[in-house]
Amino acid sequence: MSARRIPSRLLLRASLAACLGAALALPAMPLQAHEGHGDEAAAPVSGDAPRRQADGSVFLPKASQRQIEIRTLPVTPGPLPRTLELNATVIMDPHKGGRVQSMLAGRLEPGPAGLPSVGQKVQKGQVLAYVVPSAGQIERSNQSALLAELQAARSLAEKRLARLQELADTVPRKDIEAAESEVKSLKGRIAAVGGGLSNRDTLVAPVTGVIAAANGMAGQIVEARDIIFEVVDPDSLHIEAMAYTPLAAEAIEAASVAVSEGGAGAGPAAPRVIPLEFLGAGRRLKEQALPVIFDNHSAGVGQWLALGQPVKVQVRLKGTLEAAAVPATALVKNPSNETILWVKRSPELFEPRAIRYQPLDGARVAVTQGLAPGDRVVVQGAPLLNQVR
Repeated sequence: MSARRIPSRLLLRASLAACLGAALALPAMPLQAHEGHGDEAAAPVSGDAPRRQADGSVFLPKASQRQIEIRTLPVTPGPLPRTLELNATVIMDPHKGGRVQSMLAGRLEPGPAGLPSVGQKVQKGQVLAYVVPSAGQIERSNQSALLAELQAARSLAEKRLARLQELADTVPRKDIEAAESEVKSLKGRIAAVGGGLSNRDTLVAPVTGVIAAANGMAGQIVEARDIIFEVVDPDSLHIEAMAYTPLAAEAIEAASVAVSEGGAGAGPAAPRVIPLEFLGAGRRLKEQALPVIFDNHSAGVGQWLALGQPVKVQVRLKGTLEAAAVPATALVKNPSNETILWVKRSPELFEPRAIRYQPLDGARVAVTQGLAPGDRVVVQGAPLLNQVR
């Protein structure tokens, strides 16, 4: 029987089947990525990493809490004083500050100790600078001519007086007295005209304090009423607040202003609260509001407040409201620009709470809605916690 030829297609199929069977017979081997490629992508995400949950809460392990220094504080709502926050500006105390202005136009010259600089301490009556009056060429020529005439007249009057005094026994006494009066009058006129040519206006410190503003340089030409220097007592400043509703003095119990340790405005650190004393309220509108003046005489307040500095004044009114006191540093904004607080729900889980609040004393706020008794509010590290995504 003749051998039958096997088609090449059938041989190829048989070879592929044999290779596939051999591959399936091999033991399973773990796949490994090539060195330097895909190591980081293949690594699974750790279950202890800080992350934002689907409901908006944040999972933050204890290690991360210690790293960013998370601190919480339990809150208990209770009666708190009613407060009112007013926009205000630091102004000069008229009793402890003053301005140095030129009374005439002229050239500015340094005083005996030179021109004072900003921040320099000065004493009341201390000479700060001089203003040499400026006059036109024709005016000065006329004054010089008048001065020459007066000097010549004085010389003649003195000679006439000397002759009359020699003839005192034969000349009436009234003639001698008239000559003496004429000589005295001419001397006074000469002094006045000569002073007008060479005299200078002396600028002195009106009060004891420090130079708050210096607007002059040696040789500068100034006009009459120009403010050359401002002198203030840094420990005695007034604060002018703007009230858009009448504010009765009997309704105010206390007032304060809060500034950060580094200067003006609220910062991440706990602000410094400076007590104020209510002086009075105006009865004439200024910038569509009634000016309310507060006073402060605390030692060292000058390093926290400066003239013209905008501040916020917290006025405590009579009466109370039910709220929870929370540090102002605990307030943060969510992506919708709403003010929220972070509340600790479990040892490693924090949830955001939208709240309503009122200013309390500059360092704290009174939360009227959004918190329940016993809630633990994040009072330190809230901005960093708010950035977890």
